[in-house]
Amino acid sequence: MRLSSLFIVIGLVVSNSFAYAGDRCNNATTQAELTECSAQAYQTADEALNEAYQVLVDQLSNNTASLEKLRAAQRAWIGFRDTECAFESSAVEGGSAQPMVRNGCLEGLTEARAETLRKHAECEEGDLSCPR
Repeated sequence: MRLSSLFIVIGLVVSNSFAYAGDRCNNATTQAELTECSAQAYQTADEALNEAYQVLVDQLSNNTASLEKLRAAQRAWIGFRDTECAFESSAVEGGSAQPMVRNGCLEGLTEARAETLRKHAECEEGDLSCPR
């Protein structure tokens, strides 16, 4: 099998796995399934966040002061996110639903942060609130 054919087969297997997971998540009924699906949704949001963050890091590569501020803001945001989601899921602490509630919180805050980073990366020159 040629290398390009192998990549096509791997791509099909991976995309079919995601489609199966999506179908399974749309019909999830058990707590274990709901928790697994919420973890997958958070993972997807985290991957989008990492992409948005890297775009902004690349744009700031020649601006050391702003880059350091971004890194400090991101570290602080991660601490806030984790603490906020621990608080948000505290009502069900120790219960089987806690991981699902926590994952939902992590997903929502992570999606919002990714959007904020994308806006920073796309702001126009001359915008005084543009950190680039």
